[in-house]
Amino acid sequence: TRVFCEQYGYSLEHSVNFIIAVGKSEPRQFVACVLLATSRLDINHCVRQRMGVRRVSFASPQETQRITGMEIGGVTAFGLPQSLPLWVDHRVMKPKFIILGGGSRSIKLKISPDVFQLIDNATIVENLASIPG
Repeated sequence: TRVFCEQYGYSLEHSVNFIIAVGKSEPRQFVACVLLATSRLDINHCVRQRMGVRRVSFASPQETQRITGMEIGGVTAFGLPQSLPLWVDHRVMKPKFIILGGGSRSIKLKISPDVFQLIDNATIVENLASIPG
């Protein structure tokens, strides 16, 4: 993300990351989280509590590929399974545009964050992530 932004002249404040979180109890639950590249996912509090599990972690690259059909670094909100909840940190909605993965590591999209309001399984979540420092 950082290299892309530097190479093409975009600010990290406009870039978003997708992270798949997994609840460790059976049956395993997965959720796709969208956050600004300048923020940190609150996995141990917000994500864990919203999932209703005791333990949660980041999905492995293999799990991410299996669930989304996309590799880490290229995961996008478009084409995700309907059964996979998509949680969007509220800060993602503030910039005029965002840069996000386009389904592969070689594709990036510049788009309005309002697009998340058009995705059925997307939920805007207050403080899903935090700004370090």
